[in-house]
Amino acid sequence: MKKFLCFSAMSLLAMTVAAQTYRAPRVAGSTHPDLNGIWQVINEANYDVEMHMARPALATQKGPYGPVPAGPVLAMGAVGSVPPGVGVVEGGAIPYKPEALAKRDENREKWLERDPEIKCYLPGVPRATYMPYPMQILQSAKGVFLAYEYAGAVRDIYFKDPGPAPVDSWMGQSVGRWEGETLVVDVTGFNDSSWFDRSGNFHTEALHVVERYTRTSPDIIRYEATIEDPNVFTRPWKMSMALYRRQEKNAQLMDFKCVEFVEELVYGQWRKKTLAR
Repeated sequence: MKKFLCFSAMSLLAMTVAAQTYRAPRVAGSTHPDLNGIWQVINEANYDVEMHMARPALATQKGPYGPVPAGPVLAMGAVGSVPPGVGVVEGGAIPYKPEALAKRDENREKWLERDPEIKCYLPGVPRATYMPYPMQILQSAKGVFLAYEYAGAVRDIYFKDPGPAPVDSWMGQSVGRWEGETLVVDVTGFNDSSWFDRSGNFHTEALHVVERYTRTSPDIIRYEATIEDPNVFTRPWKMSMALYRRQEKNAQLMDFKCVEFVEELVYGQWRKKTLAR
């Protein structure tokens, strides 16, 4: 066991040193690291960004010996359950204000009617990054553009600050700069309607996100997002994770514009002849 632990510690140290010394290839015509590619996370953050144990469902009801799936999701069985996750929040817990934590808990209880993902609304930032779908970074010497498979969401990174966002929006306004090997993106101008995950973690229109994208190996980007919202949290907090390059030769973003898939859910009640529910 001691040999195993020693080997694991040495392996971790070796990976850390490799990440610190790695120098990514440059974008043609630029001195900045090349972030181009199709990337995807491998974690459970979209279920819950905090550490969590497995649960029978996201929507539950009281059972004779503990929580059981709520009626509307009961037939989904294990497909509707929540896998465990170690979490991506540095320090473990999100620093909610007491009244905001109470609202988060209420969001969990009313997940089926409140989670914007269910209705195919745009995912917001940073949630777009760690949903279970690929994203693509398109970078040139003059700019960076982010495209997401989920709901056809996109972001254009400004490198000249245009001033405050003219309107609040789901994806906010992104202003980028380079700090050595790291792309730093300052995102403001949000509405208050997106969530951080399926567990009711939320924000208001005062949300401010600072993202950091750093190539640490040929096929890994270290992603960090610092979250600030004085209406909800007692202090800024950070989440971090790895983005992995998709390796398939035919890797590409497919169309998953899910709005049409939820029309029956959102508008079906107003059909002249309603369908079975």
